[in-house]
Amino acid sequence: MACAVLVLALLALYGCATPVGVGYMDRQESHRKLTANVLTGPTLSAPTTQILNRTGLAERFKSHPAEVIATIHRGVPTEEESDRLYALAELSFLHASQGGDRSYYLASAVYAYALLFSKEDGRSPDAFDPRFRTAVNIYNLGIAEGFAGPDGAGVDLKAGVYPLPFGQLVITVDPDSFRWSSYRLVRFVDSSKLSIRGLRNEYRWPGIGAALVASTMYLPGSAAPVSAKVPPDVKIPVTAFIRIDDPGDGLKNGRLHGKLELYTTDGDTTVTVEGRRVPLEFDISSALAYTLEGSKVYSTETKGFFSGNYLLLRDQTRFRENIFFMSPYKPGHIPVVFIHGTASSSARWIEMLNELQNDRRLWGRYQFWSFTYNTGNPILYTGGLLADGLKELVRGLDPEGRDPALKKMVIIGHSQGGLLAKLAVIDSGTRFWDNVSGVSPDKLDVSPDTRKMIKRSFFYTPLAFVRRVIFISTPHKGSYVAGGWIGRLAGKFVSLPFRMLDAMKEVVSRNPQAIDMGSLKDIPKSTENMDPGSTFIKTFSSVPMAPGVPVHSIISVENPGAPKEKWTDGVVKYESAHIDGAVSEVIVHSGHSTQDRPQTIEEVRRILLLHVGIQ
Repeated sequence: MACAVLVLALLALYGCATPVGVGYMDRQESHRKLTANVLTGPTLSAPTTQILNRTGLAERFKSHPAEVIATIHRGVPTEEESDRLYALAELSFLHASQGGDRSYYLASAVYAYALLFSKEDGRSPDAFDPRFRTAVNIYNLGIAEGFAGPDGAGVDLKAGVYPLPFGQLVITVDPDSFRWSSYRLVRFVDSSKLSIRGLRNEYRWPGIGAALVASTMYLPGSAAPVSAKVPPDVKIPVTAFIRIDDPGDGLKNGRLHGKLELYTTDGDTTVTVEGRRVPLEFDISSALAYTLEGSKVYSTETKGFFSGNYLLLRDQTRFRENIFFMSPYKPGHIPVVFIHGTASSSARWIEMLNELQNDRRLWGRYQFWSFTYNTGNPILYTGGLLADGLKELVRGLDPEGRDPALKKMVIIGHSQGGLLAKLAVIDSGTRFWDNVSGVSPDKLDVSPDTRKMIKRSFFYTPLAFVRRVIFISTPHKGSYVAGGWIGRLAGKFVSLPFRMLDAMKEVVSRNPQAIDMGSLKDIPKSTENMDPGSTFIKTFSSVPMAPGVPVHSIISVENPGAPKEKWTDGVVKYESAHIDGAVSEVIVHSGHSTQDRPQTIEEVRRILLLHVGIQ
């Protein structure tokens, strides 16, 4: 009886679960199984697992991974070469990441390179094979990890002989590849290990090579100061690519030679390998975010407002125009000049810059500059510095006028920055000076430098190379906050630049009857300039912009549900920001600081595409 019961139990068991069959997975589990590889976790992909199972090495790999890798390296007669190379790349990377010898990282990159750039047709996986992108990533990360410094984040790129589990890799480096215009690339960081905060989108251009972020070291004497405008705190995206000579033979004899090549986004963003044009991997977002990590630029916002003598850019030899570049000057690229607003800084454009620099339609067409200034200073004084600075830059960068892109400049100004942008495209005549004196500057008893400052600050003609202006939240008719108690109180604590005060002291003392100014205390600060009732803003708003220069207006409104006459962004009323004759006007539901709002950025993107003829 007992035997019969046992037989029946066994039959029931086999009836419920056959030795081979199927079960059901939910969608997430199914996706994990389909996409699993060494880069998504401590799990090998299906193709590599299959090779381990077919060779009977699956269990052995768990306890003796180096031995199994060596066995497969020596050859698996029944396997396709592409399958074997992929498995070796993945197994080597997994072994290194689980505490094995770090030379396996470089080995994984070599195996992946041999797979991707085989000289034999049909050996490399095609774009539909998921192994293709995984092999690219293993190559990229294998380089970054293989050259990782002691801290794990830094990447030490240098020539030398590097050991491999099966031999050695001799790396040569062209020292000139570390040169970036007037700078040397230093202190490399693996961008894949950087966690970005504060940016809405993280962009990474897919391609070949280790995407890094580099610092720069200025090389004095390498170029004229007029072109060396990248500040020392700007980090740049760099790609490290190792070109390996005949990896097939090298894998057989254990002696490989590779050349380390460095690329920046200012040059070609592709590389030719074995006759194939391949995109390079770049991470611009990480470079932008890393630039502002721990940056002191935010502290300049209040310091630059209250002190007209605070140096926003310390090296005045290189930055006397108060303009800096995000990359060296590039002929053929149209300058886009960002001008921030009051008690602000160039850092406030970072969200917009992240979007524009990562737009491949705009890439190679524009270069991005930024004007920074002491925002408490009189607007006319700052406007003169801007106009003179741009003229000096254009003249210095292109003395023979051969670069047509420099003559298509776009200026984007936020708030007070928009007022400065307008000064670049107006013919003021004597309007501003008439508010101060009825005597021509040429007839004043002043030094040549003071006369120059007066003419620069009070007399404006359109800059011929500025061909489009974008106003963002600009108080063309003044700001009720600047004219209210907040603006008046803040203005009392603003100190003006010594250079300007000395000049005006000279004017007043030598020409007491010619100047409508009782004392230097009568010099208005920027907040007083933006008072809707000020003489300056009334005169300013009455001056038309140069014909033929398209202007666009982006106006922030925080209460769009209210009647139009009550629209405001908390600082500027709609009626002040609105200008007749604008080519376009877009209302953005936002407070005054709207530079980082998606709708604002998309409108700027649209305008820049329009500017280069892309509809």
